[in-house]
Amino acid sequence: MKNVRTLFASLFIVLLLISGIMLMPEDLNAEEGTIKLGYVNWAGTIAETYVAQEVLEEKMGYDVEMTMVGVGPVYTALAEGDIDAFMGVWLPITHENYVEEYGQEIIKTGPNYVGAKIGLVVPEYVDIDSIEELNEHRDKFEGVITGIEPGAGVMEATHDAIDDYELDFDLMTSSGPAMTASLESAIENEEWIVVTGWQPHYKFAEFDLKFIEDPENVYGEAEGVYTFHNPDLAQRHPEVVSFFHDFRMTFEELGEVMAWIADGEDEADAAARWVSENTEKVESWIDPVMISE
Repeated sequence: MKNVRTLFASLFIVLLLISGIMLMPEDLNAEEGTIKLGYVNWAGTIAETYVAQEVLEEKMGYDVEMTMVGVGPVYTALAEGDIDAFMGVWLPITHENYVEEYGQEIIKTGPNYVGAKIGLVVPEYVDIDSIEELNEHRDKFEGVITGIEPGAGVMEATHDAIDDYELDFDLMTSSGPAMTASLESAIENEEWIVVTGWQPHYKFAEFDLKFIEDPENVYGEAEGVYTFHNPDLAQRHPEVVSFFHDFRMTFEELGEVMAWIADGEDEADAAARWVSENTEKVESWIDPVMISE
């Protein structure tokens, strides 16, 4: 009799557990399988983040939420767990301040690609080669450096460049796409223009451009671009962190996706197209790996 009562008690507990699972809110279940990616409105970051979304959804079975924010807020969101990962961290110089501020709350993996560069960029027909020559030709540039979002690393470095080189120029804030549109318009009319630039960017494939020399090394040397993630992601989905650890794209591969998007293709469609054409490389990203420092 005792065994019968024990059996019934065990069955009752199992039923309660099953009922609890069935009654669990759907959004809570969904949250466990959702990866939240933050990105900034920069061509390279957009391209690589959409490629990551395609792989995570179509190859690894996750739902992915994409959120575009400013460069400052993306680090706050990452540290607070409002997003799981951000794939556009430039180091050791460009985003050094953000990493120093939030470094105890976020974790680095990657790099996604190496050899990235920031600086001041002009069309090839602009007859100068160094930042030191800008003041001599101020009128041709109308005394303006066309920039992107305030707070971006290349903007902070450009403020330093204006001070260090004593440039009689104003730094105009805009956005990555607006800066590129201004560059395109100037080139169509063969006007002189200087913009804040970075590589990789599709504009180097579309236009004949050059970085002008930086003798004071204000913009630093070539950098790597990394993914940083919230520590909770490693607890919930270590295989996703493993994926970010192995994610690599060359400038040419990233530039291909960026160019498709710049030509009007939907970001998700461009990413899906690239993933479908590069299956061997994608598979290398999602094979299990041991993560070590």
